[in-house]
Amino acid sequence: MYLSDLNIAGRDGGAALAPPPQAPVLPDPNVIARSVAARPAVWAGRAITFGLLIAVLWQLRTLDARQVIADIPSRPAFWIVFALWYATAPVADWVIFRRLWRIPADGLIALTRKFVGNELVLGYIGEAYFYTWARARAGLTSAPFGAIKDVAILSALVGNVVTLLMLAAAYPALGTLHLGLSGPTFAVSIAAVLVSSLGMMVFRRRLFGLSNGDLWFVAAVHFVRLALKTYLSALMWHFVLPGQPLELWVLLSALRLLLSRLPLLPNKDLVFAGLSVLLMGHDVEIATLMAMIASLTVAAHVAVGAAVLGADMVRWTRK
Repeated sequence: MYLSDLNIAGRDGGAALAPPPQAPVLPDPNVIARSVAARPAVWAGRAITFGLLIAVLWQLRTLDARQVIADIPSRPAFWIVFALWYATAPVADWVIFRRLWRIPADGLIALTRKFVGNELVLGYIGEAYFYTWARARAGLTSAPFGAIKDVAILSALVGNVVTLLMLAAAYPALGTLHLGLSGPTFAVSIAAVLVSSLGMMVFRRRLFGLSNGDLWFVAAVHFVRLALKTYLSALMWHFVLPGQPLELWVLLSALRLLLSRLPLLPNKDLVFAGLSVLLMGHDVEIATLMAMIASLTVAAHVAVGAAVLGADMVRWTRK
């Protein structure tokens, strides 16, 4: 009897031969290696998350809830602008990494946690968390450190360039106001910004790993982010104190950005208060406004941080 006869017999209702046993399917070694390599990143990410939890609880402890509630503006337009102003940084980061990594929509949550971590805990702790988040997702990118590093350096570089351009435009007027923006400390601050910017440009081929097209795109997004946050800040102030033209608020917001980015400059708050008096004529109201915005910002950091931490706890519990 031939094998074909046995097959025919099986089809005719007879006893068919059992199929040969299948070899067990073994997992892909590359997948196992990526999973094992991702475990330290996962635990590091959780450690940073718990550090953020401690920071949130500490800020909640020091936050004067009654004062925040008393200072809450009643105009809905203010809250719309405040939400846009707050979301500018994480959304800009998402646009950048959407181009670099095709990051999914839920990556915006990780980038929001990155933003809150930098604000509440320590500068660049958010980048460390975002690195662990990317490492834990093998299908997202194989080398996240280089892109995160390039984006952070470009953020500082664009900020320095904007600072120098604003200083060149505003210095003649600032010099006539006698606000203390002179002397060795001011010169050293300018030199620090200039030298760091030139150093980044001279060693750009060693510093950056992204392509030129990606670098220009990232720089453009950072510039738009700075300009948008400056304008939205002025718009918020205008809604709270509408007695002055919006153009003056935009100028004051730009000058505040300039002062905040100058290192080694003492008494930045006093200088800004002097600018406020000269431009607006009422320093007490502006000081109250700035204190209110600062309190609302901390409250927003606490609320958003608690929300993303709660989402993390739910996800860990399900796993």
